[in-house]
Amino acid sequence: MTTPFRLLLSSLLLAAITPPVAFAAPAPLADFQARAAKAGHILSLPDYPLTADAIKARTEAAIREADAAFAKLVAQDPARATFASTFAAADTITSAVATCANQISTIAESNPDAALRDAARAAEVSLENWGIALEYREDIYLALKAVADTKPALDAQQQRLMDHTLRDYRRAGLALPPVERTRVEQLRKRLGELEQQFSLNINQARAPLDFSAEELAGVPQTFLDSPGVRQADGRYRVQPQITFHTVAIAENAANPETRRAVHLARSRLAREKNIPVLAKLVALRAEIAQRLGYANWADFRTETRMSGNAATALKFEEELTAGLQPKFDAEKETLRELKAAHTGLAEAKLDPWDVSFYTNRLLKERYAVDTESLKVFFPYEATLQGMLAIYERIFGLKFTEVGAPYVWAPGVQLYVVADATTGEPQGAFYLDMFPREGKYNHFAHFRQKTARYLSDGRYELPVSVLLCNFPPPSADRPSLLSHGNVTTLFHEFGHVLHNLLGRARYQSQTYSGVPRDFVEAPSQMLENWVWDKAVLDTFAADYRDPANKIPAETIAAMVRAREATEGFATRRQLSLGLIDLGLHTLSVDDAWTADVVALSDAVAARVYLEPAADTAFVANFGHLAGYDAGYYGYLWSKVMAIDMASIFRAAPGGFFDETVGHRLRDEIYAAGNTREVAESVEKFLGRARSQAAYLDYVGIKR
Repeated sequence: MTTPFRLLLSSLLLAAITPPVAFAAPAPLADFQARAAKAGHILSLPDYPLTADAIKARTEAAIREADAAFAKLVAQDPARATFASTFAAADTITSAVATCANQISTIAESNPDAALRDAARAAEVSLENWGIALEYREDIYLALKAVADTKPALDAQQQRLMDHTLRDYRRAGLALPPVERTRVEQLRKRLGELEQQFSLNINQARAPLDFSAEELAGVPQTFLDSPGVRQADGRYRVQPQITFHTVAIAENAANPETRRAVHLARSRLAREKNIPVLAKLVALRAEIAQRLGYANWADFRTETRMSGNAATALKFEEELTAGLQPKFDAEKETLRELKAAHTGLAEAKLDPWDVSFYTNRLLKERYAVDTESLKVFFPYEATLQGMLAIYERIFGLKFTEVGAPYVWAPGVQLYVVADATTGEPQGAFYLDMFPREGKYNHFAHFRQKTARYLSDGRYELPVSVLLCNFPPPSADRPSLLSHGNVTTLFHEFGHVLHNLLGRARYQSQTYSGVPRDFVEAPSQMLENWVWDKAVLDTFAADYRDPANKIPAETIAAMVRAREATEGFATRRQLSLGLIDLGLHTLSVDDAWTADVVALSDAVAARVYLEPAADTAFVANFGHLAGYDAGYYGYLWSKVMAIDMASIFRAAPGGFFDETVGHRLRDEIYAAGNTREVAESVEKFLGRARSQAAYLDYVGIKR
């Protein structure tokens, strides 16, 4: 299959300046399917529906088949019912629907056909409503509870599945009186519809801005030459909803009015449509929580996470905010002084659209780090292959590109992952790496299949998709990644590994079942690889002269620069986490009357920077639909991630240490949610968790 990068290598100019790269033809998928079958596994790809009618039919069939299976479950003789015929069977039934939902969601976020995306979003609502209704099926609950009441002898994973299933029924409100239970079910279905609308409004938001070449002074030529940027009239179009567009302007545009215009446009995306939706989301969540017996939505959501309750999550965020205050103040003043010197205004005020620009200036002037010039060391294809080679080495894996029977857009690639020693396939993943109209516009991992046992006893292997939006190739150069892009690539692929290497017996105990405030940790840990000279030397090379590597002093300067600016970056994350928790710790009375923009702006002003007037960045804060009351988890998990990375750093082989890599594969990835993740982390660490490595990472030396 032709990759996006190779497609553009047909340019004669590029061929003239780029050394030839040898690409192996994709391997036959059937070879790996045969290997999987020999091991008693099945490697099957998603059979994506290709029309709107097919999407609807697939969704209806998944629901119909699940309903029939549950009918058999509840009809069995209670005296003959077992754990296998109830709890394990329910897990199998719901995993099949979850697989359908995951694939439909990918169509909604990535298919080039708008009609298919719309049909998929409608199907998502149907599946969401079915899932909510399932939680209120008293007949299923009673069948499960009857088996639990017999106190069967179970192993640890079976007992965990039983305990968590009954817990989830309690959290759904099965203990409530019927009328109240029905009301909660109705509210949750409405909530699901609103979350879909919130995400759709973000996906569809557009605010194109055209600038002259003079107005874009300082912006790299690589951006100006990006597809779709240069217009027929000689002006240049910036799309604020595309992250790399926004970053290119924020970091490089010398004209403050240009930066301001793009910042304001980004901060107003979906404002008119989404602020009313967000207000309803916050209020509905508060009401649902109250009806279920919780003080607020954050308490409800965090009950099943590592934090356990909203107070613990808030305490973590506020203590970290306070601990970073001196460093944040110093970094903020440094940026303000840079602006004052640059503008000649001694009392210059640091505005939100100044932060990235003067941070970039600081990196260049004080640390000799030019983020733009570093991009030549990170051509996409070489970076991808370099990352895969590193993960092959430390985790004992082999990645092979295979011919895909179907891809939804040109350039999508398919890989199979196999164990390097046995050759046994572990799963497969698709890569959809560049932006296009209608596609999800951030970076994320989408599960297509989680590992599960089929009724015939075979183990179905997991499948993943990465949807990313890296800068695309241009006519005369390959896709060039920033160091931040490389960090994102290593991070997002960590989610692929977490999904593909899980070996839980039950679908709900795989990667998808781990607490939301832990799920980022294994991926965040892998971000540390891209700051290490030995790691970077294996793939980072100037695409015009591969003998030219990033100098050691440049990498050391990058680390010093990161430490010098990490306080600011972390406080921004803290502001988002505290906004999320603030909106979701409101009582029901306060939630129905809350001004979500004013509340969010107040937190941002206290913890980070005062937002620009007449903006509403929370309207474009996509995590508020799906990650609600959970954004704090990024930093909660990052503290653990840096701690885990310190084990590699201290190992004899450093970030290539295979012994530690295999321990990570076994204790974190394979274990999934088969036990408490705190236990998994400490088994990997070989000790109790610590914040010491994180404090060092952010530049707080003790």
